[in-house]
Amino acid sequence: MKFRRPNRFRLADSAQQIVGGFLLAGPFVVTEEVWVLAADMTIFHALATICVVAGIGYAALYKADTTRDIDVEQEIAGVPARFISLLCVSFGSVLILAMLFDAPDTFLDIEPLSVEGLRITFNAISVGSVFSIVGAATADTIFSK
Repeated sequence: MKFRRPNRFRLADSAQQIVGGFLLAGPFVVTEEVWVLAADMTIFHALATICVVAGIGYAALYKADTTRDIDVEQEIAGVPARFISLLCVSFGSVLILAMLFDAPDTFLDIEPLSVEGLRITFNAISVGSVFSIVGAATADTIFSK
């Protein structure tokens, strides 16, 4: 059996993900329909959406890209570092843009820092992350060759 050294996850890999994540997150952060949809979502919907985001990210990194071998990826607590970074970038880019653009204050008719305002913002971030993760995973795959 041949020992294969883990692929080193570099800062450049995260930078590529960030570019893709922010690129596709922006339009959804500033779309009123996303915030209206988020207001009607339950916690179940948000958690299911987060699972979809993770599934899309995993599939894009390790199933769609047949050149990447998950068995030789650098890991953190048994989870590939690239996948952890991808999730952080996808949710983080939506959160950062929402705060920079003051989206919760703009789109919510209630106090953004109230429990209900935070719930809706959480839901909106989960929705925006569906698109952000596609951009982040695509950029990671295209530019990591």
